[in-house]
Amino acid sequence: MRAIFLADAHLASPNDDNYRHVLNFLHELEGKVDALYIMGDLFDFWLGFPSHPFRQFDPVLDALERLVSHGCRLIYFEGNHDFHLGPLFSERLQAEIHSDPAIVTVQGKRLFLCHGDQINQHDHAYHLLRYLLRTGLVAAAVRHLPTSWALRIKTRLQRHSQASYQQKTARWDYRQIILDFSASEQCRGCDGLVTGHFHIAFQENVNHAGFTVLSLGDWMGQLTYGEMLDGELRLKSYKPPETPN
Repeated sequence: MRAIFLADAHLASPNDDNYRHVLNFLHELEGKVDALYIMGDLFDFWLGFPSHPFRQFDPVLDALERLVSHGCRLIYFEGNHDFHLGPLFSERLQAEIHSDPAIVTVQGKRLFLCHGDQINQHDHAYHLLRYLLRTGLVAAAVRHLPTSWALRIKTRLQRHSQASYQQKTARWDYRQIILDFSASEQCRGCDGLVTGHFHIAFQENVNHAGFTVLSLGDWMGQLTYGEMLDGELRLKSYKPPETPN
């Protein structure tokens, strides 16, 4: 059995390299994977507006639909750039959607799966923003707002994210924060932790406890992802096909 874990592609335009790489990767997975876990921020921005204003992502949705038609389960953990996903994912793509972290049994192993934006308990300002954006009131409002608001919301969230990212990476040691957090999940009987969000790629095997920490990196330059094959978690790197001269 084979499961894939993918996070932080931050897809924006079909003309971008990472967009093309994701499409190639999804195509190569057809018929070769049992489950695809999207661990948040596949898109640079997505809110589940009923009118689906984000038509630039149609090729990705088509690729995911083909994967599902080949027998792949799709499990989506919402990120801080894509949430309130809506029926387009739950109905058309038959996706299992998680708005919060979850302990999931994959190939007989108990894994703590999350986007990762809740791991840093010291980022109080972000936790407040997350709480406000995830309320039922916001979810209901999305169904009634004009689609022009989508671009406004997108712009504001992007500005906030870009302005704070460098500051936060300088302030906190994200690798150590992930490892410290994983200790609590070991105590809860988990066999591993898989997270996105931090844009750092590493695999840490805690051999004496049989516990694996997998931080997925991103698809904005690293092209890294997680693979679970026959019960073993691995960090992998995607090699795009060579383009003819």
